[in-house]
Amino acid sequence: MEYDVLVIGAGAAGLMTAIVAGRRGRRVLVVDHANRAGKKILMSGGGRCNFTNTNTTPANFLSANRHFCKSALARYTPWDFIAMVDRHKIKWHEKSPGQLFCDESSKLIVRMLLDECASAGVRVETGCAVSRLRATDTGFGADTALGHVRCQSLVVATGGLSIPSLGATGFGYEIARQFGHAVLPVRAGLVPLTLSGKHQERFDGLSGVALPVEARVGEASFRDAMLFTHRGLSGPSILQVSSYWEPGADLRLDLLPGIDAGDALLAGRAERPAAELKTVLSGLLPRRLAERLCEIWLQNRPMRQFRDAELREIGAQLADWPVVASGTEGYRTAEVTLGGVDTDEVSSSTMMSRRQPGLYFVGEVLDVTGHLGGYNFQWAWASGNAAGQAV
Repeated sequence: MEYDVLVIGAGAAGLMTAIVAGRRGRRVLVVDHANRAGKKILMSGGGRCNFTNTNTTPANFLSANRHFCKSALARYTPWDFIAMVDRHKIKWHEKSPGQLFCDESSKLIVRMLLDECASAGVRVETGCAVSRLRATDTGFGADTALGHVRCQSLVVATGGLSIPSLGATGFGYEIARQFGHAVLPVRAGLVPLTLSGKHQERFDGLSGVALPVEARVGEASFRDAMLFTHRGLSGPSILQVSSYWEPGADLRLDLLPGIDAGDALLAGRAERPAAELKTVLSGLLPRRLAERLCEIWLQNRPMRQFRDAELREIGAQLADWPVVASGTEGYRTAEVTLGGVDTDEVSSSTMMSRRQPGLYFVGEVLDVTGHLGGYNFQWAWASGNAAGQAV
């Protein structure tokens, strides 16, 4: 079989590449070893797919080369994807500032992409593994479950290692290394953090307790909800900061973000001098957490017995609470994979390899990782669009 373009991976980035290339009249074959296309799209956003974020900027992405994503993002904006969604009459809503979700089901986004592929003459084959690749004088040869495929351009859209239950593998990194590319160290990102030993025991029994916090690691900080789990900490603020956390890193929580905790405690003493600290704290924090803080870390006594300086000190502790995480939940629950194919060896305008002409990398397989909230999908659309215009 001969095609102009072979795309390995029928996820967000691979399908977008195929659509744009097909519209240009290129003969495109998309193959995926999974039994259906867009599996990660289908499960995203609780089944409603947070398909983009209108606040997307290059600052929302992590990469060893912070400038790499700029060109592609500038040439395919969230509004470009929204236009496609609107054209297919898919209803959507803004859940949080900038975060757009389907009103109904993420299945509609996958159906839209496959319909666009069909109208562009793109062939999509699932349940089709690739066993061997090699460069040829005219492009590439690939042994697939369909048979041998020859193509001029080869697009690696295989994603990362996150959520292996959906079929994630390191195949894309193997292809990159085969053609001489460096692959930067990979690790789980946008993932719950785990606690162990005494650090876990101190929070035992708090599973299910949620509250708004500001989570900080170094210069990175995120204000959003946090959730205590049986194994540690989760919730949007923790998922966000997890991409910046590494073992041994100093993780701090502001348990009362946007509030001067010292002032709040002084006001609590004035209003209820006979009440205990845990009672006043229960008006500011979830009761179970307030009681645990007073049980283990803070001295619990009637508010009238605290001096101003002591309440200020407690307020400072609540605004800069240290947490010693032991690790992460790993790729099993991670939404993305940090690291990947070194972007120094890839064109930022076309996504083509600087080492192997005709070889392209798009989406999560590259060392570009977005924040939580639709940014990774926007990178998939943008990088796919850039490659699709060039293959």
